Formats: sequence, C-alpha cells, structure tokens
Amino acid sequence: MKPNTNQPHVDLTEDENYRESYANSVQIRVNVWDFMLMFGTMHQTEPESVEIRNFQGVYLSPQQAKALLGVLQQNIGQYENAFGEINLDPNAAQAGAVQ
Repeated sequence: MKPNTNQPHVDLTEDENYRESYANSVQIRVNVWDFMLMFGTMHQTEPESVEIRNFQGVYLSPQQAKALLGVLQQNIGQYENAFGEINLDPNAAQAGAVQ
C-alpha cells in the first residue's frame, strides 16, 4: 500500500480575538505535559536593572514545540542566507536565558 502524500488544504483565518504584539523577551517553562512560552517586553529602567512585562503565555505540546523548533531553524537559516548571520549578545548566552 502506497502512503498518502497529498497534503490537506489549509485555510488560515483570524479569530475575532486575534492580536499581534511585539516581544523582545521570551521565557520558557517546561513540564512533563507541555511547554509554556511567556512573551513580554524588556525595558532597561536603570544601568543595573531590567524590567520584563509579560503579556502573553502560550502552551504547546512537546510535539508542537519540536515542530516549532524545526520551522524556526529553517526560517532562521533562510533569513541568514539572505541577510547575513544573526549574532547574539555573548552576555545573554552566558546567563542561559533568552530575554
């Protein structure tokens, strides 16, 4: 039996509650059942102080989180091929958090 290689037709629509926001901070919490992505905006209020205002939490299943990882890797690769390498702040990498 030959596997079905036809992809379903997907219609994208926006729910009445759909909103777009800008985030320059993403924190991830993980447990056995899901991943939670908390999106926020980071504001440097003083040279030694940063404030993060979280505005949205999104839960993903582990499978959906892994699928998101693959899509992000593919799109970042395409972005870097078109515009050059994305460099991260070395201090943020040492802290172990993406803010």
